[in-house]
Amino acid sequence: QVQLVESGGGLVQAGGSLRLSCAASRRTFTIYGMGWFRQAPGKEREFVAAISWNNGNTIYADSVKDRFTISRDNAKNTVYLQMNSLKPGDTAVYYCAAGSKSSYYQEEYRYWGQGTQVTVSS
Repeated sequence: QVQLVESGGGLVQAGGSLRLSCAASRRTFTIYGMGWFRQAPGKEREFVAAISWNNGNTIYADSVKDRFTISRDNAKNTVYLQMNSLKPGDTAVYYCAAGSKSSYYQEEYRYWGQGTQVTVSS
């Protein structure tokens, strides 16, 4: 079992930045792909970004490309999502997930965090 705990959410004005963190409970974290997803009120959960276990590959949703950066520190069992140039449309609960590989698809991820709220005001 892998437990994931997100942090770093909050309220920020449009154009601002936030950095989300996701701490994993186990050393086997290093063999997983890690992803970030988000769910806005009244909408389905959607893919944001993902990173492969060796940090060699990152993928992003078109809506966040060039604004968000995913990274990981295997020594700290932590994955990060740096979010810049935030827009009101980025308002959502952000979830961290761990799976056997990095993927766009939620079904590929076995473990999920509880989520952290990000609110962007106009």
